[in-house]
Amino acid sequence: MTTFAAQNSDAAMDNARHTALILSAGQAIVGAAAPICIALGAIAGSYLLGEDKSLATAPVAGYSIGVALGALPAAALMRAVGRRRGFVSGAFITAAGGIVAAFALSSVSFWLFALGLLTVGIGGSFVQQYRFAAADASPSIFKPKAISWVLAGGVFAAIIGPQLVIWTKDAFAPAVPFAGAFIGLVALSLIGAFLLNFLRLPPAKATAGIDHADEARPLSVILTQPTFMAGLLCAIGSYSMMSFVMTGAPLAMVDCGFSTDEATLGISWHVLAMFAPSFFTGRLIDKFGKVPIVLSGLVLLAACSVVALAGIDLANFWIALILLGIGWNFGFIGSTAIVSETYSDAEKGRVQGIHDFLLFGVVAFASLMSGQVLNELGWSAVVSIVFPVVIICGLALIAVTRLEKRRSSY
Repeated sequence: MTTFAAQNSDAAMDNARHTALILSAGQAIVGAAAPICIALGAIAGSYLLGEDKSLATAPVAGYSIGVALGALPAAALMRAVGRRRGFVSGAFITAAGGIVAAFALSSVSFWLFALGLLTVGIGGSFVQQYRFAAADASPSIFKPKAISWVLAGGVFAAIIGPQLVIWTKDAFAPAVPFAGAFIGLVALSLIGAFLLNFLRLPPAKATAGIDHADEARPLSVILTQPTFMAGLLCAIGSYSMMSFVMTGAPLAMVDCGFSTDEATLGISWHVLAMFAPSFFTGRLIDKFGKVPIVLSGLVLLAACSVVALAGIDLANFWIALILLGIGWNFGFIGSTAIVSETYSDAEKGRVQGIHDFLLFGVVAFASLMSGQVLNELGWSAVVSIVFPVVIICGLALIAVTRLEKRRSSY
């Protein structure tokens, strides 16, 4: 019996590693669509608009809207057909968005281009589920590593996406600038779909986040928990401010006289900074706790704004974007860890979908407003808005933490 149990345990661990590696590769390849859209969305949008640049960031906002709109349908589709088929379908949706974006550039159609990036975002909503799938497919001891492996795939996405932009954006220029990058996005998505087809995902199993929940509670009960609300607020604050600054940064760099390639490399450094800390963020959370890591992330977001306000040299932009990425990593992963303790396995499907819908809805609004604020008030205004948001998030988290300590002491 002992030998049989050990063999089962070894088989489960091997399958968990296989799943995490495939999903990490998917994150690197299909996930590269995100930095491609971020690096070129506003710049290509500005090209399509001509004189009036106020809506230039709308295509990037379209990407975030797509992620938000796709969150609940993606979760529903995967419940119906399984995660493997769902993830493959998501990769095909990403490819379809790349085709629409390339066609829009050839047709000089701004709103069709925004629709293309929205479609890519819907495909991206499936990518957001990779980390959950890796965790659910793993024994408890391997869950943190599985999540880290998947998020670490984002490090490679940060290299693959921007480098593809640099090498392919002028493939059809001067007739159709930027279109080559979106044709490359199509190729990456199809490669990702092929790899994801090799997933071996087990049936759903009990991984309850709270011990007393055998059955799903009403959503109103879950969503009104102070800890859930504070975690969600910090996740939204970290992600939306990251998106707000990041979306405007390429346009601001080009406006300051830097090249598209320099702006793209800035985004590459930023996305690397977003995902590289994932190799050790879990250990830092284990050592110092979730709340201190989230607060550290908020401080780093504020430091990004301080560096950005100090000057408009290329170094200021790049260092600010690096701090922005690390701040997002600490703030978002720590907030996700806080939220994950507020619901059970029976509740996770609906809660995760609602969480991502609310999160990316606000992120989409932040992306859209980035262009408006940049056009009307300038880069300094964009980065200054970060300060009040991080203060509100930090105070809310501290207040809820103290409240929970008081309750536990009774």
